[in-house]
Amino acid sequence: MRTAQHAQLALLLEVAGTPKPGNVDRHRDFDDLRFEHFLAGAVGACDGLEAAAAGEPVGASFDTAVEGMSQQRGGNAQFGALLLLVPLVRAAATWGLTPDDAAAVVEATTVEDAAGFYRAFEHVDVFVDEPPADAEGLDVRRGTDAIPALRERELTLSDVMALSAPEDGVAAEWTDGFPRTFGAAETVSDGDGPVPDRVAAAFLELLAEEPDTMVAKQHGDEVAESVRARAAALRHADRDELEAFADELVARGVNPGTTADIAAAATFVALERDGVVP
Repeated sequence: MRTAQHAQLALLLEVAGTPKPGNVDRHRDFDDLRFEHFLAGAVGACDGLEAAAAGEPVGASFDTAVEGMSQQRGGNAQFGALLLLVPLVRAAATWGLTPDDAAAVVEATTVEDAAGFYRAFEHVDVFVDEPPADAEGLDVRRGTDAIPALRERELTLSDVMALSAPEDGVAAEWTDGFPRTFGAAETVSDGDGPVPDRVAAAFLELLAEEPDTMVAKQHGDEVAESVRARAAALRHADRDELEAFADELVARGVNPGTTADIAAAATFVALERDGVVP
């Protein structure tokens, strides 16, 4: 199976894993975002993932992937997951799939890659915090209108991710060499049973390790930490307890979306590097 297909399969396996507390899975939908939207989004992202595998620029490949993903009626299904997958696909297809290879892709990004990243915000609504006062011109919600400021400051996509890394778990993966992605890939690779179950187990481990930054942005640090602590307490719980936790978070509107993004990226690493086959 080709690298881009492994990335698509990772998106499909991630949403099929259950229970993933607070997230859409094959047993749970949100009011406005359903399981089928994630399936359609994974298919739609194909052209962008293929472009990354073919050596096209990271920013343009990401923009293409997000544009394709957005062609379903649910809106933003996999923006963060694609932001992780595109550089990993590029690394896998160019050199190999190690933390050093992924870091090399990040370091090689350009100002035009940053422009492609900003263009991607034109396709879907993405929840983001207010920018710092000294970075209003770089607000990603401005989309293409912010590109002149990027060029004036000569900011690469790596630079943009570094600005967001302290408050954003996906950006932190970019700047730190994808440590949580590669760590969670071992859970997927080494686990027993169906691959979607291993993905759900990797998700729970990730959720138990660190507060989810999406939860922190939407509900505050205290809620994010309480969700982390609850996940840690349920690491060895039975299925019924995990299902109840999943239902509770969905009912409360608490969505650990960053954790799901990292689980999808980890699944790609397991598929591409370790030969995991569903």
